[in-house]
Amino acid sequence: MKYIIKHEIKGRLRIHIVQKKMTCEEADTLFWYLDRQKNITDVKVYERTSDAVICYTGDRGELIRMLKEFRYEKVNVPENMIRNSGRSLNASYKEKLIAKMLLHYGCRLLVPGPLRAVVVTARSLKYLAAGLHCIRKRKIEVPLLDAAAIGVSVLRRDFNTAGSVMFLLGVGELLEEWTHKKSVGDLARSMSLSIKKVWLKRDGQEILVKADKIRKGDIVTVHMGNVIPFDGEVSGGEGMVNQVSLTGEAMPVRRVQGQSVYAGTVVEEGELDVLVKAVSGSTRFEKIVAMIEDSEKLKSSMESRAEHLADRLVPYTLLGTAGVWLLTRNVTKALSVLMVDFSCALKLAMPLTVLSAIREAGGYGITVKGGKFLEAAAEADTVVFDKTGTLTKAKPTVKEVVPFGDVPEEECLRIAACLEEHFPHSMAKAVVDAAKKRKLAHEEMHSKVEYIVAHGISSHINGKKVVIGSSHFVFDDEACQVRPEYRDRFESLPDEYSHLYLAIEQELTAVICIEDPLRKEAEDMIRALRAAGIKKTVMMTGDSEKTAASVARRVGVDEYYAEVLPEEKAGFVEKEKTLGHKVIMIGDGINDSPALSAADVGVAISDGAELAREIADITIAAEDLRELVTLKHLANRMMDRVVKNYHQIIGINAGLILLGVAGMIQPTSSALFHNTSTLLISLRSMRNLLTDEKK
Repeated sequence: MKYIIKHEIKGRLRIHIVQKKMTCEEADTLFWYLDRQKNITDVKVYERTSDAVICYTGDRGELIRMLKEFRYEKVNVPENMIRNSGRSLNASYKEKLIAKMLLHYGCRLLVPGPLRAVVVTARSLKYLAAGLHCIRKRKIEVPLLDAAAIGVSVLRRDFNTAGSVMFLLGVGELLEEWTHKKSVGDLARSMSLSIKKVWLKRDGQEILVKADKIRKGDIVTVHMGNVIPFDGEVSGGEGMVNQVSLTGEAMPVRRVQGQSVYAGTVVEEGELDVLVKAVSGSTRFEKIVAMIEDSEKLKSSMESRAEHLADRLVPYTLLGTAGVWLLTRNVTKALSVLMVDFSCALKLAMPLTVLSAIREAGGYGITVKGGKFLEAAAEADTVVFDKTGTLTKAKPTVKEVVPFGDVPEEECLRIAACLEEHFPHSMAKAVVDAAKKRKLAHEEMHSKVEYIVAHGISSHINGKKVVIGSSHFVFDDEACQVRPEYRDRFESLPDEYSHLYLAIEQELTAVICIEDPLRKEAEDMIRALRAAGIKKTVMMTGDSEKTAASVARRVGVDEYYAEVLPEEKAGFVEKEKTLGHKVIMIGDGINDSPALSAADVGVAISDGAELAREIADITIAAEDLRELVTLKHLANRMMDRVVKNYHQIIGINAGLILLGVAGMIQPTSSALFHNTSTLLISLRSMRNLLTDEKK
């Protein structure tokens, strides 16, 4: 690739790509290529100017070589990345907005008055038809008010006012449509699948392969708690599938051989072999977009109230217009009322505020599935945390393997990794990673694996029953025993670690000691949440009382509960809600799913179980738990802006009505000031909440 360095400072490079014109597809290709490089921290590509801004770390020479070697045709970009990037959408709406402005002002400057009158009259027919439609439905709504204002202006031959009203209404509609589509697209992309590896079933064996290696006709195995990666048909097994991400219905449905399953849904119980019908994720993306656009989840109650209030205000505006005319017999003063309505700004500014907040959240690695969840987060006064993988680091590590029998330490770890690699939990990942570091091959040697939520895993190896999991599961549920000669070793296990128990044929074989260090930001995050308005923080965990007490004391939560089951977490959340509290639940595992569903706002950690992410209303990045504070601040600021917009809309429009009735401004000026204020408030509603409002 040929390029010119236009500007450079340490760690940042602005280049111009030497080519006639950069298409949106080429811009997306370059962005995808650069964004995937390890030494590049941020990149922006501007297709209109063929420029790219690259922030990087490390060796500058390596970056230069990378840019020189880049070729569009050599980069294999996923089809969905190009199709659904949103770049072409933004370009098309910018062109529409510029064209509308040029047409409006060009017409006023260059087109003769009589011809302009004909054009304005013809354009008014669309708005008059919408007003007549309201009358036929026997409803007094905003389109009727717009039609009355435009129609009266045309009848009075005030074509400038009619044209200005239609222009500003058109700009407002275009901006609302643009922001809505962009926000929905951003949200849908963030909810799209990013599965890297899947279990391919071949010759009766399960092989872990990259997802992009799967082809139509392959069979993939989806274990309990995992997302179904492709559209397909069940070829074996039986399971309960949660389809909330596509249908909005949280109740799982039973799927057996011969029935269809869809990418993005989650196996909540059981295990399925899926015959792949399509490897493209475009259908998944389109389904998500349709679900978001059709779902009431996208609207907060504040938005709904604003829309209803807007429609309810229309009759009063019409009555006010008639009343002023009856009292003053002055058409000009009556028109001053008609030209100003509260509803237009209310119906435009409120949705833009919420959609822009959702879009801004995405910039912080926060996926919000609907405006009402941001509103609930703003109102929340109680936060409930899971411990493992949430308050503690998402990547615990195996510190020690303590054998309790004749099986060698490395063999114990190999068996544990073989069982654990099928299931999405931070403890399971720690075991698998430890086996990889020791270069222990753990090929499939067991029979079907059964996962018992919040307890452990059960299977058979060489005809012998093997279980791995919590102390309660291994010793209480499975009645396993410790050989007498190892009792002292068992009693002296280190308390500072979490313990994973492995037993074969009801006899303890090994204890895997896992260090699950506290997130360094956890304590500061709890304090920041209190400062942001949270009154009560609670930690709930299935871990032991001793471990839970230690973590709770160090983090500084108000309450903690140890050795709790998933249904007990959900029960606690429901109890808090009945007491009048608004509850945020934060978790990362399958066992957190019931509580995530029960909470007013369910927040999942991004690298947790797929089921938790699918059920949750909001997903935050796993790197830093302080994103939860960012979410709370963003939600608070959104509600502050909504209230501020409401007060400004009422104040400005009421003032314009009074000035018009007093004869201090003409209807043309009333319309101009009203529509300009509506446009300015709407544009401000599209600004970032956490950065722009600090300026």
